[in-house]
Amino acid sequence: MSAARVGVVTFPGTLDDQDAARAVRLAGAEAVSLWHGDHDLKGVDAVFLPGGFSYGDYLRCGAISRFAPLMEELIPAAKSGLPVLGTCNGFQILCEAHLLPGALTRNASLHYVCRDQRIKVESATTTWTSAFEPGQELVLPIKHGEGRYVASADTLEALEANGQVVFRYVGGNPNGSLNDIAGISNETGTIVGLMPHPEHAVEDLVGAPSTDGIGFFTSILKKLVNV
Repeated sequence: MSAARVGVVTFPGTLDDQDAARAVRLAGAEAVSLWHGDHDLKGVDAVFLPGGFSYGDYLRCGAISRFAPLMEELIPAAKSGLPVLGTCNGFQILCEAHLLPGALTRNASLHYVCRDQRIKVESATTTWTSAFEPGQELVLPIKHGEGRYVASADTLEALEANGQVVFRYVGGNPNGSLNDIAGISNETGTIVGLMPHPEHAVEDLVGAPSTDGIGFFTSILKKLVNV
């Protein structure tokens, strides 16, 4: 089979699209550039919404990107099973697009945080986390000012009961997220959003805190190759 094709979306202000594309290639897949203003997913097998400051975060993080022309194609495709990973601003966009429940709000400290962060794998059954073990701890970079995950009590209860909490902060909650939530999935596990940046932790060469992030990309590659 030819290499799996993972689309990497660029919005105005996206910072991490090239890092994301490199991570996809390092895992052995083909990175396909997707532009926010197009109505074309280019037949990709999965999509990565990378971090950054889409539209400068001038309204509310992800609120404008959610209405981009490409999202008109991505939203129904994701609801039909297309695997999607969103990190940082990408996580915010997924919530704004109602592909994931809840919202990301200002950090409890009201300060921007940038540091290496430990997170615990709560679910290794999603499309993007099968390379990990439940309870495994990863070290990934974080860099955000609006990463506090919030949701209604009913939504939190459902996420916990359904096993949709994919990652939890350990060693200190950097933003005040409820239940220490660092990442969640949809009910089928095909859509995952998290605040830490796996695309910045895929090779020792750049001095990242670990190579723990590569597991996200080998997970999706394994899933796509086995389909």
